[in-house]
Formats: sequence, structure tokens, C-alpha cells
Amino acid sequence: MTVPLGTSWWLEEAATAFGSDVSEPLTGHIHADVCIVGGGFTGLWTALAVKERDPSTTVVVLEAERCGTGPSGRNGGFLHGYWAGIGRARAVLGEAGALAVARAGEGIIPAVRALGADVWLHESGMLSVSTTPAQDAALDASIAAAAAVGAPEQAVALDADELASRIRSPIFRRGVFFPECATVQPARLVRVLRSKALAAGVILHEGTRAVHVEDGFVATEDAHVHAESVVMAVNADATGWKPVRRHVTNFGSYVVLTEPVPELLSEIGWTGGEAIVDGRMFIHYFRTTEDGRVVMGSGSGPIGFGGRVDERFTHDAPTAARAEKGLRRLLPALAGARVERAWGGPIDVSADHLPFFGTVKGTRIHYGLGYSGNGVGPSWIGGQVLASLALGRDDEWTSLPLVRTPPALPPEPLKRIGGGLVRAAILAVEEAEEAGRRPSFAARAGAAVPRRLGMRIGTR
Repeated sequence: MTVPLGTSWWLEEAATAFGSDVSEPLTGHIHADVCIVGGGFTGLWTALAVKERDPSTTVVVLEAERCGTGPSGRNGGFLHGYWAGIGRARAVLGEAGALAVARAGEGIIPAVRALGADVWLHESGMLSVSTTPAQDAALDASIAAAAAVGAPEQAVALDADELASRIRSPIFRRGVFFPECATVQPARLVRVLRSKALAAGVILHEGTRAVHVEDGFVATEDAHVHAESVVMAVNADATGWKPVRRHVTNFGSYVVLTEPVPELLSEIGWTGGEAIVDGRMFIHYFRTTEDGRVVMGSGSGPIGFGGRVDERFTHDAPTAARAEKGLRRLLPALAGARVERAWGGPIDVSADHLPFFGTVKGTRIHYGLGYSGNGVGPSWIGGQVLASLALGRDDEWTSLPLVRTPPALPPEPLKRIGGGLVRAAILAVEEAEEAGRRPSFAARAGAAVPRRLGMRIGTR
């Protein structure tokens, strides 16, 4: 990896397009009906949803840095709900619960479309591709799961020729097409949500880090908010927060960005704008941009310890190098494409790879996290759920089975040590599979641990 790790290109592009407006930090003491901690996707969707339900509600959003500088401005920009993951949802929530969540997610893309702003929304679906015999099973499982719930149109099998009509690579074996997916420029989406929230009367204070939260009270270093309800919408930064820390951990995810190569994309037939993932457990995820760049990501980054979000999530060169290696292996026709940028960020991962929402017992503090790398779209669902929780409503959103307590992870340091060993085993298994070798028994045994404990990692 020769390109130094830097800031998200998404953030820089959005700043060029929308300007560099920033709100004032909070000073003094104020009152609010709802105080939202976190100004990323979840916090902003929640703020908008509260205002839509009751425009008279006073909503204050506190953002530690600037809206979007966290994971909301660093991700791959895949916008979809749960039809692509209906098998996993069904295993965790049951058929009725999985269908309820998948149908709720059908509102995600229309909600972004309704914003009426240029967020580079491309409704082109998503491809899941197999590159080794071991990955074929993941594709088969997706197809079978959609058929089992009576929605075969949500996971369409593609043979090698049909896949090649959308994108050609000598190592792609076959694929699945998921129609319910779009791509966006995530930092643009944050900026638009921010603008919409301000226009709706939401009070926003950026550069305002919450240092203490209790029932009805949020303190910053030199100010505080008294609020009827508090919403914790900080996602990966909540993995060390006592009420939820046993149920979530954080992983690093890194991407590389190429120079514009529209001519090379035309050569391989990737001109439809589809989002793509492979069948690894620690997936590669890749998509194109408006000017013909390729973003290639690797979800194989380091595991956090004690909920800390530190430089492992922004400056881990080996994971960035794996993303670039994935680019060269998966799309060899792009060998001449220069990588111009690389960056990383944390993702909040639950034991069963589904998000969860709830209320701290005996308080009016509500939370939502555990998106597990798929937060761009489901954060809209999260906003609807958290708005209803914050307003004390009992409705279709609070009755979703994502309002739940997920399985517990081991305590620290077992969570970090065990997670690190499993991660190493999975990486060894997938390296061997991609080289055409049989993985060692030790690697296979280590990689199987999460499944045997009822946990899910990546696509398997």
C-alpha cells in the first residue's frame, strides 16, 4: 500500500458541492423536549422523524465534531434494507419478524428520493458475486432464503454469462442480483439531511461533545441540556457505553479510491452503477462514482477493545492494503488504475449482525446501534424507531422486532482476544481458498467458532 491513509474523499467532495457551513457549539444551559447525541445518519433521520410526527417538539442535536465526519461520511454508500439479508434476519427474528423488517426497509430508497437533492442516488441494485467454490454456498443460501419467504424476485440467480453482461471479471463464477439497493454519495446525504433538519426547526450544535448522559440530562464540557427524552445515536462510539457494551463491538473497515477510469469500466461492461459485494466472510464491497472512479472496501479491519475508537480505525495500513489487493484481484482489468486515496472508519457490530433499539431501563434514554456495516439504509428505519420511542409512542415502529436485546458477547478482555483469534482464522481461511488451497484444520476450526456460538460474521 503506497498511498497514505487520509481523510474521506466523500467529505471533501461534499464540502466542495455544498460549502463549509458549520453550526456554533453549545454554550450555557438549555432545555429541549428531545436531545439527540450524534449528528450522523441515525441522529439526523431521528431529528427529522420527530419533527414530522410533532412539529412543535423542541429537538436539539449535539454533534462532537461536524455532521458526517464519523462513519456516516466514510462508508461505501450502499443504500438498502434487509431483502438482501433476509436469510440472516429470518434466522434471528423468525419469518414474520424478518418480513416485517424487510417490508419496513422498503421505505428507505423512497425516503432518500423524496429529499429532492443531488446525493448521487443510483437505483441500480446490488450484485453478490462468488469468486471461489466455497463462496457459492452463500449465493445459494440467499436465493433459497428469498424463495422461502415467498419473495424470489428479491434474489435473482445469475449464471456466469448473465453476470458478465453486467460486469466482467475472469474470477467471477456466478452471482445474485438484489434489486432493492441503490448507491449514494454518503457525505452528500449527510449534508442534505443536516440542511433539512435545520429547515424543520431542529437546533444543531456541532463541535459539542457530550461527556455525561443521564436521565433527562446531557452534559458537555461547559454546557448542558435538560431534556424530556435523550437519544443516543453515536453508533460505534457507543460500544464502550455500559448499557449496550455487552452486545456490540467495533471493527475497522477501509476503502481505497481510484482515479477516474470510465474507459476501463466500459471495457469490463460495468456501466450500470450496480453496487457489488463478494462472498467472503469479511466482504469486499465496491461501487463506482459519478466521475468513473472505483471505491473498493474491505471489512477485515482490526477489532476494538473496551469500546475505544482510536487510530486502529483510521490508520491501519494492512487493512487498506487488503482493500487494494482485493481491487487488483477482483478487477484485474483495472490494474492500470491508480489508487489516489485510502481511508478507514469504525463499524458497530452486534453478535447477530442486526441492529437493535431500546430504552435504558427506568429512564427516558433511548439508543440504536449495531448496524454491522449496513447502516446507510437501516439508519432511516432507526430514525423512525427512535423518534417513536422518544415521543413515547406505541406504533408500528416500536413494535418492529429490532426493538430488542440482542445476544451478549463475551466480556473484555475475552471479547477482544477471542475476536482477534477468530478474525485471524477467517483471514487465513479466505486467503487459502482464494489461492486454491485447503485451509488448515486450525484455521477452519477458528473460523467456525462464531457460527457454533450462534454469531454471524460477514456473509456466512
